[in-house]
Amino acid sequence: MKSYRTIEKVFRGPEIHMVGDGFRVSQYLPAGTNDMKRLSPFLLLDYHAPHYYEPASTVRGVGAHPHRGFETVTIAYEGKVQHHDNKGNRGIIGPGDVQWMTAASGIMHKEYHETEFSKKGGILHMIQLWVNLPKDKKGTEPKYQALLKEEMGKFELENNQGEISIIAGEVNGVKGPASTFTKMNIYNVDLKNNGKVLLNESSSFNTGILVLKGQVKVNEDKVCKEGDFVLFDNVEGSILAESMSEETLFIVLSGEPIDEPIVSYGPFVMNTEEEIYKAYEDLRNGKFGTEIF
Repeated sequence: MKSYRTIEKVFRGPEIHMVGDGFRVSQYLPAGTNDMKRLSPFLLLDYHAPHYYEPASTVRGVGAHPHRGFETVTIAYEGKVQHHDNKGNRGIIGPGDVQWMTAASGIMHKEYHETEFSKKGGILHMIQLWVNLPKDKKGTEPKYQALLKEEMGKFELENNQGEISIIAGEVNGVKGPASTFTKMNIYNVDLKNNGKVLLNESSSFNTGILVLKGQVKVNEDKVCKEGDFVLFDNVEGSILAESMSEETLFIVLSGEPIDEPIVSYGPFVMNTEEEIYKAYEDLRNGKFGTEIF
């Protein structure tokens, strides 16, 4: 009998809420685990399920706001999202693209629907992750990685069963383009009808999958549908995923936990309360830079 990595729990996100006026999200993490460290280094997961936005004359989104102590990873599946910050970085991501922003010592940025997408309207489908930084990296300079769809690592499953698109880390010898501070694997798995894939993640890595489209049978018995998050126990074993629909898409998050204290408040993630107070003091004193950009 095959040894599968056991499932700790399957959960769905809490009630949808608005972030700014442009993002209808359900905050799966940390809500689903009630513990910000349970899926470390992944601290927060906001899932924006497919939603149609009517054409608009003004751009929807979130105005200037700060971050410190972690990274934001925005993954687009449908629609287009624009970003710019007060360090001069700007970019647009569309389906298959990823925007990886290292806030680290502190940054101000804006996130909003891309201008033409706003004018025409359309479906937006995306994820945003907060990825923790180890204590000795929280003070590094902010940086920005624009990762385009064609840059992702690609692994074709045998017998035309589907494809794995690797954003970060390595799967079956294929690496993703993202530069990370700690060990992690982030990848999308796109399966055709009845397609199967056997995933092998280290038992020491915190691992979960979010179903983004269709239905997937996990480990031969648990059928999960769009919007289900599957959290796995930290035990040895493979993960078998089988498509139960015409097309199935899910994202895998697997990473080495950062075994350090976490103190999170608002847009800051640090190690102590004193560091949180300092972040707010620095914000008041203009040390994050201009809010006009």
